[in-house]
Amino acid sequence: MRFRSFVSLSLGAVVASVLLVGCGSGGGGGFSKRAGSDAGNVFRYPIVTVPTSLDPAKVQDGDTIDVVQQVYEGLVQWSETNEVVPNLAEKWEIKDGGKTYVFSLKKGVKFSTGREVKAQDFKWCVERACNPKFTSPTAATYLSDVIGVKERLADKAKEVSGVKVIDDYTLEVKIDKSRPYFLGKLTYPVFFVYDKDVIKDPLADINDVSQMAGTGPFKFESVKVEQQINLVANKDYHGGAPSVDRIERPVVLDSQTRLNMYKNGQVDLVQLERQNVKAVQEDAALKNDLKFFDRPSMWYIGFHCKMVPAFQNKKVRQALAMAIDRDKIVNEVLGGVNKRADGIVPPGVFGHRENAKVLAFNIEKAKALLAEAGFPGGKGFPTVEMSFRDGRPDVELVAQSVQQQWGQNLGVKISLKKMEWGQYLNLHTKKEMPLFHMRWAADYLDAENFLSTLLASYGPENKIEYVNAKYDALCAEADSILDSEKRLKLYAEAEDIVLDDAPFVPIYFQRDAELISPRVKGMKESLFGHLPHRTVELAK
Repeated sequence: MRFRSFVSLSLGAVVASVLLVGCGSGGGGGFSKRAGSDAGNVFRYPIVTVPTSLDPAKVQDGDTIDVVQQVYEGLVQWSETNEVVPNLAEKWEIKDGGKTYVFSLKKGVKFSTGREVKAQDFKWCVERACNPKFTSPTAATYLSDVIGVKERLADKAKEVSGVKVIDDYTLEVKIDKSRPYFLGKLTYPVFFVYDKDVIKDPLADINDVSQMAGTGPFKFESVKVEQQINLVANKDYHGGAPSVDRIERPVVLDSQTRLNMYKNGQVDLVQLERQNVKAVQEDAALKNDLKFFDRPSMWYIGFHCKMVPAFQNKKVRQALAMAIDRDKIVNEVLGGVNKRADGIVPPGVFGHRENAKVLAFNIEKAKALLAEAGFPGGKGFPTVEMSFRDGRPDVELVAQSVQQQWGQNLGVKISLKKMEWGQYLNLHTKKEMPLFHMRWAADYLDAENFLSTLLASYGPENKIEYVNAKYDALCAEADSILDSEKRLKLYAEAEDIVLDDAPFVPIYFQRDAELISPRVKGMKESLFGHLPHRTVELAK
């Protein structure tokens, strides 16, 4: 997820070349002999959206993070067994009942510029991310547990007092109270480190290759954000030099084009849309390359509880939730690849339950509730716009299905708005979308990351302005205790409350379908996705 004489192609050229090669492929699947022989030691796979930001302190979407994590690293990382393990910190000590973390850094780790990493570099990167003039969209979400972060973001302090340099190889981080999931937060890019000495303006986004100096297994070679990103192996990587020479990431927005590129040997890996899975399974040349991966991600419909007066009525929200046939969406619209979400916390995440009290599909009950709310048969209900991201046909299909079901089952009419991913994220961050279809993917495997982060009134990702005092109290208590059994009970009670309040309708838990070339060996996985590609090898 790379070759010396590579010349970047424009997106149009990529598409054109795919179509031309496709006309003469003959077999309709598998890697062509021409493409395979030219592939070399270069790992190629497309990015499905235009990257939003390559700055670790600002990136917030999974597609772009997959690029960023090849170049930048943090104190800790995820393992193949989904545990937080050492990375740039060789060890740590937890003190004060879980409120103080003392990290011992590996010695001799160097940025791609050749300078050794010191504890002061982490301090500098945290300070940059939390500078209120920098406006990081992720600092509040992932760093606010650290003492002093909230004050710095609010411009009420000159520094983040909870991050302290003890010496060159020792970093102390103090948080406000014990939080059993805190180390997981440190795997997020906003806590990655980069060479401050090449940053020309700390308040400007890092968007030039000359300033992109991390410690990861790869280095940025060239960036044309709307066309292609090229990475080259960092031969001096502290974990050992990567096996592949390069990674090439063409930006290809069209799903069929991406599939054609795979068929013609132009890429080694491609993520499939659900409607393509059946055809691939029936293609003798492709079916053995198809792999499935369960992800700790949940797709949902969100109602902004303040922007639309009708959404302030619990009965309206319940009616809309009960009028969505999630089985139909999962099994018919999306071809049965994903799992119906009967709760908010996905499988594999601490706090997941098979018996959460989700509102079941019930048209008659939904009609009755809508009538009780003052909208019998949908009469008088406002036409609301549902937003969703572009570049992902599955997302549009679900939005269309929800639109159709609400119209047929309740007489409620909504309009749909497909948006460019960067624009969508911007409006979502500013809480300016009244109704949307969206995914939340786990950043760490704890119910707090879903129930508190997304839905508590104090949650930094509560974009729907949902407020329930009892729900908040349950989550807040569960967030900061170490007793796992008690935490589970508290989160379970909270989840049932929010499912009944229905400000947010879970649709399905994500399962990725990917085509991976047989020549790709040594790829490592976690629940979160493909781990950085240092160990990937490409068979000749």
